[in-house]
Amino acid sequence: AAVGFGWAWEKDRSKDDLKARIAKAEQGPLVIDVSSYPKPLQETYKRFAVKCARCHKISRPINFEYALPGEWESCVNRMKGKFFSGINEATAGEIYEFLVYDSSARKKALIEEKLATLAEPERKAAQARIAEIRRKYGQE
Repeated sequence: AAVGFGWAWEKDRSKDDLKARIAKAEQGPLVIDVSSYPKPLQETYKRFAVKCARCHKISRPINFEYALPGEWESCVNRMKGKFFSGINEATAGEIYEFLVYDSSARKKALIEEKLATLAEPERKAAQARIAEIRRKYGQE
């Protein structure tokens, strides 16, 4: 897995900037139309919505600027460690795959923009992980 690749985008940003980006994400849509997603991911979306809404607005992860597998892996691992999240290891894996798949469906331009900033090994690893998850669910 592509651990930590997304943190390159975070390391130079101030806490105020992060708070502003979170606030912007929270003002976005509260739902994703997953009707065209594979059935298992439609079910995972329901768990994702319940688990994530325990601690913050569901619009935050839906609209935040994360798009790459490493960003989602870091995010889900942080949330898994929060007591009230109710996210265990199995659920974390499902949510991670949902978020990577969803980003590949809804955030294609952002993925391409971020991939362009990565060194070739990291870019290839992220692309391979996205492709692996899409194949798992019968896409591409």
